[in-house]
Amino acid sequence: MVTLSGNAARFLFSPANWVLRKGLWGLMLILSVAIYGSHAPLLNLCKVDGKIPFSSSSVVVLIELTKLVFSFLFLLIWDRKLLGGTVSWYHVAPFALSALLYAANNNLVVHMQLFMDPSTYQVLSNLKIVSTALLYSLFLRQRLCMRLSAVYTEAILKAQALPLSLQNLFLYFFGVLLNVTGHFWSSTEGGFLEGFSSWVLVIVVSQALNGLIMSVVMKHSSNITRLFVISCSILVNALLSVTLFDLQLTLFFFVAVASIGLAVHLYYGVT
Repeated sequence: MVTLSGNAARFLFSPANWVLRKGLWGLMLILSVAIYGSHAPLLNLCKVDGKIPFSSSSVVVLIELTKLVFSFLFLLIWDRKLLGGTVSWYHVAPFALSALLYAANNNLVVHMQLFMDPSTYQVLSNLKIVSTALLYSLFLRQRLCMRLSAVYTEAILKAQALPLSLQNLFLYFFGVLLNVTGHFWSSTEGGFLEGFSSWVLVIVVSQALNGLIMSVVMKHSSNITRLFVISCSILVNALLSVTLFDLQLTLFFFVAVASIGLAVHLYYGVT
């Protein structure tokens, strides 16, 4: 089992901080549910005349850059001694593929808002639960041959005996590099920040925070927990859609919410 090192390990795993750890873990998951559920509505609030006015690649670059900066700060706070050491490319290179897959996914999320409302997107987004469930055990127990980004990333994070802050530094370095390259490759005449608004800033900060939270989940829990977070976010998405876009909830919505609640109870109650 992979553990944290140094000051972070002494803080998080000492018996005196057990209640604090549980509370912090619960707070992170609740916050992640809120962020996942609000992402599509926030993107729709950014629309001007039914169109996304900004470049998706520029938003993703800023998100990855924010995560990179915070990862470096965490490394300075908790694992400063690693800054003077050397790390093999054997540990660094696998994160390039994760960064590439996440870059493609994060840009597609923005473009999908052009063709569907937030609730439809949220429902279709949950189809990833099926693919993850089918590939999860195979991917983590056999050779790394699949290409499902979150499962692949979890495998890397758990396979390496390195602090999470350092692993995040590798991942987000490649994320910034790939997305900057993609931005300039596909950029138009508009500027990097063209079409930005205060809602875009909220998206950048919230998605960066959620990415850091999910790295903790995949390092110390699993993608199953991540999928439950995504499933529960349907409720947040629906409530925001009702408030902001006059969505009409049906009986099927409440059945879905009840099913998700039952699944969470059975999984965590049994395991």
